Amino acid sequence: QVQLVESGGDSVQAGGSLTLSCAASVQSLNAACMVAWFRQVQGKEREGVAVIYPTYGNTYYADSVKGRFTIAADNARDTVFLQMNNLTPEDTAMYYCAAGRVCVSSRMQSRVYNFWGQGTQVTVSH
Repeated sequence: QVQLVESGGDSVQAGGSLTLSCAASVQSLNAACMVAWFRQVQGKEREGVAVIYPTYGNTYYADSVKGRFTIAADNARDTVFLQMNNLTPEDTAMYYCAAGRVCVSSRMQSRVYNFWGQGTQVTVSH
């Protein structure tokens, strides 16, 4: 079982930056082949934002965030970060951390992840 706790959500103005953290239970990242950040706006489907393979360092991004967001893992602290720069109102959403036991090509789809955190809210104003 992997427990995930997100933090770092806040309200910022457009153009600002935030860093989200996803803390996993002790040594849980070793049990996860991939860790991802998803976001969801009420009434819409959950959208994959960024994925990392903590053991190998591979990273993947949605087109909408490429060049602005960076995902990174600190394996020693069992924590995955999402650095978000140049935020726009379209980035407003609840952000969730997810972990998958197996690395798959459909890594941006929520159905392939086994464990989820409770989410942290990001609000970007004009």
